[in-house]
Amino acid sequence: MAATTDAVLAFLAAAAVAWLLVPFAERLAFRVGAIDQPKERGLHDKPMPRLSGLAILAGVELAGWIWLPDGESHAILLGALAIAMVGVADDVWELPALPKLAGQAAAATIPVVAGVRVGNLTLPFLGGFELGWLAYPLTVIGIVAVVNVINFLDGVDGLAAGVCTIAAITLAAIALSLDRNAAGILAAITAGAALGFLRHGFPPASSFMGDTGSNLLGYLLATASVQGALKTNAVIALAFPLIVLAVPILDTGFVVAKRLKYRQPIYQADSWHFHHRMANIGFSQRRTVAYLYGWTLVMAGLALALRFVPYSDDHGHFDALWTAVMAFCLLVALASSVYLVYVLEILKLRRGRRNPETGEFEAIQIEEVDPPERR
Repeated sequence: MAATTDAVLAFLAAAAVAWLLVPFAERLAFRVGAIDQPKERGLHDKPMPRLSGLAILAGVELAGWIWLPDGESHAILLGALAIAMVGVADDVWELPALPKLAGQAAAATIPVVAGVRVGNLTLPFLGGFELGWLAYPLTVIGIVAVVNVINFLDGVDGLAAGVCTIAAITLAAIALSLDRNAAGILAAITAGAALGFLRHGFPPASSFMGDTGSNLLGYLLATASVQGALKTNAVIALAFPLIVLAVPILDTGFVVAKRLKYRQPIYQADSWHFHHRMANIGFSQRRTVAYLYGWTLVMAGLALALRFVPYSDDHGHFDALWTAVMAFCLLVALASSVYLVYVLEILKLRRGRRNPETGEFEAIQIEEVDPPERR
């Protein structure tokens, strides 16, 4: 109960600090030139400051040094400062991909060396096995991957911050239920800081959190996942972060696959993200974030159901009623995902027509038209 109280207090403190400091971060952005200028057919018609991630950092650091315990958690806070500084440099000077990636990896190494790493994995039908020295590079790679998943998602006002808020609250509930109190408090702090920024970042936004904020939030979600779920021996532990972060993971996976298909650099900006496709079919920014928030909430609900619905006694015996509830949760998650795929026209179906001369049925591939590039 004490850990839950600490998590709530840390959440509120981080939210208040981030909310109050965003205007100061906006002024700093204008002073140092960290400005997102209007682009042709872009989403904004005026210069937008993009250093408000510093307000998120302040909320995280203040609440973290008060409520998080010593050891691993303090190493996470130091890594948070480092990865935010990589984001600041990118927001001000627009770093090339390789130096940015190297900076992210260096920051991720700080908590990994301190013990925030996945030492073993337990997989269905395969059992558990130790990772040994591979735990170090694999955990760093995993953290950097989540950082860039959130970075890629940050393309519409309030989208990344809102998704991170939902994901972090879910991870906090799961971690606290597993008695991973430090991870639960860290996730609560992450949620609070993201929510504090969202007061200024929801469309129409007054500023952007920039790579400073998206790097930081992705890093915090990743480290909280490792501390809170992945370091347990539960067979289903790996599923929690994958389900909670399903929307940004799917978005990034789709975009990367498209870039590889067309032989484009993975870090090259394009207009294939979910939010771009929604804009292309006429969605407003608010409708776009509402749909993607809803999808994230459904997936978060599935993760919570997997943790809290007592459908099995872990010995192969299933309760009929609770198993039906679990099946319903899975069905809702599947149906919502299929619906969003249909709305976004991610999977292009082949349509056919009959050739009037030969009478034969011919398949026609629908050509995909990409929306105009956005920020």
